[in-house]
Amino acid sequence: MQTTFTEDQLRDPGTQRANEILRSCVHCGFCTATCPTYQVLGDELDSPRGRIYLIKDMLENERVPDEKTVRHIDRCLSCLACMTTCPSGVHYMHLVDHARAYIDKHYKRPFSDRALRWVLARILPYPGRFRLALLGAKLARPFKGLMPDARLRAMLEMAPKVIPPVSRNDDPQSFAAEGNPVKRVALMTGCAQKALNTDINDATIRLLRRLGCEVVVAKGAGCCGALTHHMGREDESHATAAKNIHAWMTEKTGKGLDAIVINTSGCGTTVKDYGHMFRNDALAADAATVSGLAMDISELLMQLDLPEGADQELTVAYHAACSLQHGQQIKTHPKTLLKRAGFTVVEPADSHLCCGSAGTYNLLQPEISAQLKARKVRTLEAKSPDLIAAGNIGCMMQIGSGTSLPIVHTVELLDWATGGPKPPALQADRSAPSVPILR
Repeated sequence: MQTTFTEDQLRDPGTQRANEILRSCVHCGFCTATCPTYQVLGDELDSPRGRIYLIKDMLENERVPDEKTVRHIDRCLSCLACMTTCPSGVHYMHLVDHARAYIDKHYKRPFSDRALRWVLARILPYPGRFRLALLGAKLARPFKGLMPDARLRAMLEMAPKVIPPVSRNDDPQSFAAEGNPVKRVALMTGCAQKALNTDINDATIRLLRRLGCEVVVAKGAGCCGALTHHMGREDESHATAAKNIHAWMTEKTGKGLDAIVINTSGCGTTVKDYGHMFRNDALAADAATVSGLAMDISELLMQLDLPEGADQELTVAYHAACSLQHGQQIKTHPKTLLKRAGFTVVEPADSHLCCGSAGTYNLLQPEISAQLKARKVRTLEAKSPDLIAAGNIGCMMQIGSGTSLPIVHTVELLDWATGGPKPPALQADRSAPSVPILR
């Protein structure tokens, strides 16, 4: 694609990177075949190629974004299926992230949009605040029909039936390896996940200790910054990410780290991009180090000696989170591990398509999200599984709200198969999940 940015425009690092990405696009349209929003809406401007044209025009002309451009870019899930499909290697993620930051700086949204985005940015990344919000949403859910805004109704519906108690395993501390230690790893405990489902981190710690890892929860680490980053709130997301970089580098330069393990794939995609996010910052070297250490839990487990398990006599429908299969290009590890542990694994049709969760997308674009959820649930249930497994809390909440099948994190099943407790979601009494304290 030919671009006409001026030398002065190209002095801006974000514009320079956008120019590189735009020039790599050859207009082939392969991306439209795997774009969920294009399949649902059928509008060229709701495809990656269409959004690329809009972004190019907006950035080259340095114009104030109009409502049409913002609407189509807002509708993008950032599922990154287009990056998997693209034969030219167009890095759409960096392009759309830059466009969103540009929009945040130059476009004044309607008051209701600004208010909603402010609330999401001030609540979701903070587990304590999020717990209080979930409690309020749970109490208000019977009155959701009175809400005039579909986005507010979606927020009420998001609240789980049971809000788990706080797990003290998420506090800063170190868990010793069982037996001979083979690795020392930092666990990213996240933000929303600590309020929505404490079983995931608990299972991760148990499993890694069993396989010889010392697990550290670093003091000062928290939200990865993805939620605000994808809303274009660059300053907020970078401030959050910087805290993680400082926390993990303190561990790295102290007792050392072999990996930073992440069990929420949406967070993993962002942490692995810290090197790019901070490329022109004083933290550039440390950010690149952190990105190099970041690993999805499935990547780390493939390096460890996970024992083969007996036949579990359970069929697991594996949902591949977009941030894992497209954002991190991890496609086979979770399935390989589940099979090794003794589970029968099946995949739904069109497994490359998004479930519609996509961070805050199901709250900001509830109508499109609902259509994608319904399709994903149909394809999963068509496999007649006993349960569904996924590697991202957002996907688990989204799919779980549309099916009666139990849904668990992949690591919960691997923990169970190697000596841990049965996942609470699979227990007969699912109303009061236990939270094992490891120390």
